[in-house]
Amino acid sequence: MHPQLARSFCAIAAAICAFSASPAWSADLDPQPIKPELQRLIGQMYPNMRSIYEDLHAHPELGFQETRTAAKLAAEMRKLGFEVTEGIGKTGLVAIYRNGTGPTVMVRTELDALPMEEKTGLPYASKAKAQYNGKESFVAHSCGHDMHMTSWLGTAQALLGMKDKWKGTLMFVAQPSEETVTGAKAMLADGLFKKFGKPDYAFALHTGSMPYGMVGYVAGPATSNSDSLDITFHGRGSHGSMPDKGIDPVLMASRFVVDVQGVISREKDPMEFGVVTVGAFNSGSAGNIIPDQARLLGTIRSYKSEVRTKMHEGIERTAKAEAAMSGAPAPEVKLVKGSDAVVNDSALVGRTVKLFKAALGDRNVIPISPITASEDFSDFINQGVPSMFYTLGVYDPKKVAEASQPGGKPLPFNHSPFFAPDPEPTFKTGVETMTLAVMNVMQ
Repeated sequence: MHPQLARSFCAIAAAICAFSASPAWSADLDPQPIKPELQRLIGQMYPNMRSIYEDLHAHPELGFQETRTAAKLAAEMRKLGFEVTEGIGKTGLVAIYRNGTGPTVMVRTELDALPMEEKTGLPYASKAKAQYNGKESFVAHSCGHDMHMTSWLGTAQALLGMKDKWKGTLMFVAQPSEETVTGAKAMLADGLFKKFGKPDYAFALHTGSMPYGMVGYVAGPATSNSDSLDITFHGRGSHGSMPDKGIDPVLMASRFVVDVQGVISREKDPMEFGVVTVGAFNSGSAGNIIPDQARLLGTIRSYKSEVRTKMHEGIERTAKAEAAMSGAPAPEVKLVKGSDAVVNDSALVGRTVKLFKAALGDRNVIPISPITASEDFSDFINQGVPSMFYTLGVYDPKKVAEASQPGGKPLPFNHSPFFAPDPEPTFKTGVETMTLAVMNVMQ
């Protein structure tokens, strides 16, 4: 999205929210008097947290398999004095700390890693493997969840070290299987908010390819809706030299891959975000055989519900039309809804950004465009919890500046096998900002 359009969208979202009911805010926290104490606490805990970070990085686990990871976090939270319940949503955990009368504030981290090989060359690089879709796969924390977990632990420790400065209940949630956008639903289905109460506010952060020491924010939609596409075209098998004797599903599927982009370029409002990507095309066994079916797998992304609906309708209509043109049976079309867009509460964002700027300086707290990736933190928000999801920079500012120059070497983004945050400054900014954000709503 063009920066000017992003700013306009945020302004409109903020204006709309001004007319809606908003929380009765208490006085804003002034970070300057408490920054020295907070930074001292963060500095003291960092050596131990660095060890935890390297351990988590070296021992990643896939979604709903995070038994070692969850057990490690549970043990650390119990040491701090939290009441810890494990096994929520299979491998998730909830840690509660009560400190007088006040709001309940949820802080979420993710537990899972990705089925991919790490190529960073770090001394603590992952060499782990696990079963994924019936095959052995490398596993790596190439999305930064290891840093999220470490910052989560550090925030819990910092808040307890300053518990004379806030009142209320901390609800620290470690969620499984974010990468499959199913872990949040699993925790909710297991009674997360029924057993522990619905929080008054929720926060989460995510690492991104920004300079460390900086945070990025969005008021309104921050991530995309995510849906999956699974289409099977049915034909009639034949010899490759006799296409007239069969009905070619490869031809139908191939036409669909191209023609479905017309839904994006000619049916969707060009000012609105929408993507359809076919990532898997499976058909046939030999070059001289026309197979009897072709299966496509893909992903659908959008920000707005009306765009989402239009794209689903267009995809199904296009698939049926391709089959009809070939005189083939109707295809099997499965469009499965995944996660919804993360929509930040504009009032909470405004208040928290003001705090962040007072703590980090205006130049280090910047508005960013919504990202096209997806996140199931939205499932918690959709339960009616005012929330903020923000981005944490991870790279040396000089390297970021060099990468932005013409011909500069691009920095690895999340899900790259080379993604490697700079641990110390990333951790320290993550803990400082999250601790302040939580304290700000617990005055």
